[in-house]
Amino acid sequence: MLLPAMALLLGLTLGFVTKATIPGHLAPYTAVALLAAFDTLLGGCRAALEGMFDDKIFVSGLLSNTLLAALLAFVGDRIGINLYLAALVAFGVRIFENLAIIRRLLFTR
Repeated sequence: MLLPAMALLLGLTLGFVTKATIPGHLAPYTAVALLAAFDTLLGGCRAALEGMFDDKIFVSGLLSNTLLAALLAFVGDRIGINLYLAALVAFGVRIFENLAIIRRLLFTR
């Protein structure tokens, strides 16, 4: 559970310190990539609470989910289909599902 928390703190710190701005035309890709990363973070927290956390799976999932989501949004944009909307819905559902499971795990302890 320590690795996901450290990754979140590092990302937040970098975001606030660098004052980075994202151009408007990259907003859909960034939104999808951030949701994919947040989904992976919550999945890591869930796995840690269930006693099944593995840092290799977490890091590889974080990188592959984020890159694949951004790539799908990019390809969809190039062919004229809003694939990022499908990714937003899918990751949104997974985020709420992981939150519900995390909540149950915390309340049953």
